[in-house]
Amino acid sequence: MPLVVFCGLPCSGKSRRAEQLRAALTAEGRAVYVVDDASVLGAEDATVYGDSAREKALRGALRASVERRLSRHDVVILDSLNYVKGFRYELYCLARAARTPLCLVYCVQPGRSSGGPQVAGAEDSRSPNVGVSWRPRAEEGGRPQAPGTHVFREPTAASSVVNGKAQADVATELEPEETGTPGSPALVSPEPEKSAKHTPSAFYPPELLQALTLRFEAPDSRNRWDRPLFTLVGLEEPLPLAEIQAALFENRAPPPHQSTQSQPLASGSFLHQLDQVTSQVLAGLMEAQKGAVPGDLLTLPGTTEHLRFTRPLTMAELSRLRRQFISYTKMHPNNENLPQLANMFLQYLSQSLL
Repeated sequence: MPLVVFCGLPCSGKSRRAEQLRAALTAEGRAVYVVDDASVLGAEDATVYGDSAREKALRGALRASVERRLSRHDVVILDSLNYVKGFRYELYCLARAARTPLCLVYCVQPGRSSGGPQVAGAEDSRSPNVGVSWRPRAEEGGRPQAPGTHVFREPTAASSVVNGKAQADVATELEPEETGTPGSPALVSPEPEKSAKHTPSAFYPPELLQALTLRFEAPDSRNRWDRPLFTLVGLEEPLPLAEIQAALFENRAPPPHQSTQSQPLASGSFLHQLDQVTSQVLAGLMEAQKGAVPGDLLTLPGTTEHLRFTRPLTMAELSRLRRQFISYTKMHPNNENLPQLANMFLQYLSQSLL
């Protein structure tokens, strides 16, 4: 069954979208497996993306977990950043080798309209903005960020002063829809559905988020390993379940490369028969050329064709050609060719002795 790869920066809604897709497919009676960082590491740890060696090991573990579960009967959902183009190509090769379809879901957090705090310096970047649970940077003049951005309460914050202003002053700068009721506190806590399970922003430092934004390789539908591509902006946009199901269950799987295909089955006596037939042809040729003159057509045992005799042949030369023919035939064994092995070897000798 297909492989669904989720891609995006932290806090872009990947886990929530993956859960929505899992619930929808499970309701239809399909077996669905979700592979994420926590299932591989044992617990979610964002610091792994700050160490290249640990991150490389994580990608290898994710790839191995997907490869173990990937089959024609189960749906596998990979919920991770997957921001490296080369890693997405490896996943494409896995799906291609398993002869199962693949699709990519790219989760993007909208800009300032999303209401999430901005990473420093991300305003001028074309990459999606990243929401984090940290205090907003003060602009010039000591003023906090402009209205339109949510402010999250930090668990260790005990004072009522934020960026040099009292909570009452900050509350007057928030939009009515952000403050909720008139008596609500100035520092708005996250919505109940944005639990720590689906919002790992508390684990990502601002410096790490900015580094991930800079090295993020956005998917491109022009690449065969990035299509079909579904881009979801924000959490308000509905999940295109019908389109995803059509891409997974109605599209034809990409054809596998020859290097990933299994060798055709051959009988256990194939090599023995190949060795025996070629030996008989060589013995017959050495005997037939004793009384032949150039231009004669030689009839060899086990063959229906003839070999034109042009010059005397040595056993060393014929043995070298026999080894070459055996090496080539072992790469493409086929039981259907057993009756024609003698004629095939004779044709090979005729082409090689020209």
